[in-house]
Amino acid sequence: MPFSHDMVYSLATVVDLINTSPEAGDRDGLADLADLEAFVRLRQVSGVAALTPRDLAEVVELRQAFHAVFTAPDRTTAISRLNTLLGRTRITPSLTEHDGFPLHVHYFAPGASVAEHLAADCGVALAHVLVEDEWERLRTCAAPDCSHVFVDESRNRSRVYCDSRTCGNRIHVAAYRARRRA
Repeated sequence: MPFSHDMVYSLATVVDLINTSPEAGDRDGLADLADLEAFVRLRQVSGVAALTPRDLAEVVELRQAFHAVFTAPDRTTAISRLNTLLGRTRITPSLTEHDGFPLHVHYFAPGASVAEHLAADCGVALAHVLVEDEWERLRTCAAPDCSHVFVDESRNRSRVYCDSRTCGNRIHVAAYRARRRA
């Protein structure tokens, strides 16, 4: 995918956000404000003021909306869901350099909440994936016991596991053992 650094970073951020869901793991990765603060630090979300319980509720709701885009049954539904999400987001593009990142575009409006910030930057990144007709790259892990989402950045669009070292390896070892027993 020929996306710039900031698009790839925003796509990784939306994947990390969705994968904080309790459906994707053992626990809710956004159970409280401390979890949200840790996420903001980890993903280096810039321009975020002090976080509030309202921010947490909005980000959890946003997480569900992004998950609905990733798990849409078809491209048309994904576009509709993303348009709904973007339609509720104030977007004000601006060029910026900060925190050692090269020149890139921020899409969130000045004074935006953390949810608006994530909706704008990550929503626009997903919009670019759809515009480039790469919707099939938005995937859910093929491992039967994993619900993580990921963006398939492989050249031939062949990635099926969220992480080949964990889910992929576990499935391949299980298949090998089953063949050995047969």
